[in-house]
Amino acid sequence: MQRIGMVIGVKPEKIGEYKRLHAAVWPEVLARISACNIRNYSIFLKEPENLLFSFFEYHGTDYAADMAKMAADPKTQEWWAVCMPCQAPLDTRKEGEWWANMEEVFFHG
Repeated sequence: MQRIGMVIGVKPEKIGEYKRLHAAVWPEVLARISACNIRNYSIFLKEPENLLFSFFEYHGTDYAADMAKMAADPKTQEWWAVCMPCQAPLDTRKEGEWWANMEEVFFHG
């Protein structure tokens, strides 16, 4: 199992919309997340900095393949098209990232 943490900004004027969207995530999107071996997925909001922090556990054996499977899913693409206008990617993210990956520096299990 691999723990994944990521961060992204959220546009201040879109916070309410982002919360509404995530209060009722489409069932097809939730099913795809589970099918891609992701469990215990949470997104946290920090205001007034307007940062979103996501955490999940990956329980599969090929993270890249599972993420490609998720990205190829038409319903997930629709969901992202609705959510992405709310987000403000960090200028410091790496090439190819939307959400910036974070380094795990501590864990107590």
